[in-house]
Amino acid sequence: MNDRTASTAPAAGVRAPVNPVALRLGYAGLIPFVLGAALVWLVRADAHPYVTDGLSRYAAVVISFLGAIHWGLGFRQNVPSPTPFIWGVVPALLAWIASTMPAYAGLVIEGFLLIACYVVDRRLYPSLGASAWLTLRFRLSAVAALSCFIAAQGT
Repeated sequence: MNDRTASTAPAAGVRAPVNPVALRLGYAGLIPFVLGAALVWLVRADAHPYVTDGLSRYAAVVISFLGAIHWGLGFRQNVPSPTPFIWGVVPALLAWIASTMPAYAGLVIEGFLLIACYVVDRRLYPSLGASAWLTLRFRLSAVAALSCFIAAQGT
């Protein structure tokens, strides 16, 4: 570890604040969810499948990202537990299946996957040194899941 890394790393037991750029990007990442859920209710029938498919695919990408975070956190462990690596692939596989389903079902599954990812993160993040991110994760997951449920209702 060099001097620069040592000076920017949080001391043991100290929660590092959420990076402000990550905070803004996280909230910006909700735009496709909210816009997609609104458009499901607003577009003409011929555009409807494109909106629902786009939202479902975006949700699948985000869910895959949430799983992948566990791989990154697992790599930081001195003695890696297999748990973050095993869990890390589960969301991607389930989201892929959901994204191939009709939107009325797939979006509901993706909404529940977003909630499940948060529940798992709530349990695992503290042991992986990422508990400072849980408030943001809750907010983002709640809006994203609600958007999926609202869009599914509109199909």
